Amino acid sequence: MSKYRRGRINDAVAEELAVALRDARDPRILENFVSVTRAEVAPDLKVARIYYSALGDSAAAGEGMRAAAPMLRRHLAMTLNMRITPELLFYADGSIAHGARIAKILSDLGLEDSGKKDSGDAVPGNEDPAETTPTDGKAGSAEGGEG
Repeated sequence: MSKYRRGRINDAVAEELAVALRDARDPRILENFVSVTRAEVAPDLKVARIYYSALGDSAAAGEGMRAAAPMLRRHLAMTLNMRITPELLFYADGSIAHGARIAKILSDLGLEDSGKKDSGDAVPGNEDPAETTPTDGKAGSAEGGEG
């Protein structure tokens, strides 16, 4: 199976699981604000690793996801036109928490990007040639200069 096709399948599985989670009734999923971050379907389409993030208790959210797996798999079978509906394995994704931790450390250090450029941030050699003035009077003259 081509890599491009697998990527499309991964995206479709992640999107459909996100839709299905809106209909979940398990309080462990609802109370912890669970969201699907990505899906990785095996090349044989028999197993899918589902990575999720939770704002609350990640362990309880994982138990809720595993309990809701048959409902989620049934939703995938009804919405996606796949020969085989993959078995769903759930893994907590710590990348969002890790990114928030890095952002907090950077803001504590004062290194957070403010989006503004100071006049001292200019990189030498990246000036616009039309805006620079020549250092000697002859280089920019229209007369052609003397030889």
